[in-house]
Amino acid sequence: MDQDDRDWWRRGIFYQVYPRSFGDSDGDGVGDLKGIIARLPYLTRLGVDAVWLSPIFSSPMADFGYDISDYTGIDPLFGTMEDFDALVAAAHDSGLKLILDLVPNHTSDQHPWFIEAKSSRDNPKRDWYIWRDPAPDGGPPNNWLSEFGGSAWAYDEPSGQYYYHAFLAQQPDLNWRNREVRDAIYDVMRFWLRKGVDGFRVDVIWHLIKDADFRDNPTNPHYRADRPPHEKLLTQYSTDQLEVHTVITEMRGVTEEFDNRVLIGEIYLPLHRLVAYYGNDLRGAQMPFNFALLSTLWSARAVEMIIADYEKALPPGAWPNWVLGNHDRPRVASRVGPAQAPVAAMLLLTLRGTPTLYYGDEIGMRQVAIAPDQVRDPFEKNVP
Repeated sequence: MDQDDRDWWRRGIFYQVYPRSFGDSDGDGVGDLKGIIARLPYLTRLGVDAVWLSPIFSSPMADFGYDISDYTGIDPLFGTMEDFDALVAAAHDSGLKLILDLVPNHTSDQHPWFIEAKSSRDNPKRDWYIWRDPAPDGGPPNNWLSEFGGSAWAYDEPSGQYYYHAFLAQQPDLNWRNREVRDAIYDVMRFWLRKGVDGFRVDVIWHLIKDADFRDNPTNPHYRADRPPHEKLLTQYSTDQLEVHTVITEMRGVTEEFDNRVLIGEIYLPLHRLVAYYGNDLRGAQMPFNFALLSTLWSARAVEMIIADYEKALPPGAWPNWVLGNHDRPRVASRVGPAQAPVAAMLLLTLRGTPTLYYGDEIGMRQVAIAPDQVRDPFEKNVP
């Protein structure tokens, strides 16, 4: 693969690594950066072209690193900045690209920004997060729900206001309507791009902008009792706002300050809304992740229909992509069965577009039963 090819991502195979459980170099039971370096020869033999790492930044680990307390630091659990620099160099020497997980929707509640914001109503960082007065009855400002269970609003007694968290209360959402917030995250992106990373997978990118009037979300008429409780409401006002596309265009502009970089968006939306994230004139994300294969009925007719609908919905000139598995979804071998797992992999690797694999799917890894007292995942603990 030509390292100077700006469209390398169109022909590459992406491979997601969950660092905690990929390669443990020091025997402490947790994967680390040196462990990833040791396995780069395996990845080159496998034939992948780009490695995407789930978060490795400093974090209290309330949500396994998706609660960041320092965007430009490496968590000691995974190693040091020197280890990271060595990983970038080793990956590039092996002909591999390296993609980082950018988590710009929210920080940890231990991030210095939030500690300042929480300190007083008139702190300069206060508007970096989303604060609202209580409803007339003293309760949350509106009916928005956390994806991890319960209200999406946490009450801060000293200031008498609520702050918004789409996920855990320890993950307060940033206010992306604030110009200073945008510029701060763009500087974070530049920090890592200068270190040589080849792009970003942007976490929950469709969440970044919320309704300016904080209107109540409508009820979901199709909700079923066996589904997660946050699905009782449609996220009409808390996600996928029109203004988010301006933000994504700005992010794309930051990556284009550097040569041959890629911007990938995590987006769980219906096809007709997903394709909008390519942006006007394709100035949005080069790859808004297409997760259709993760949840479709596994039958030839259903898969054929998904492929046809997706290709038809793509804007002119947009490049398709397909995802077979990730850290948020059951293993493909458990979902479709071990006999069908190779068929799924063959489908992924022969469809038009860029494929993304989750580590271990290439050897048919399956789900493992976890005893209730061993559960650590925050969603599973809150919504068993």
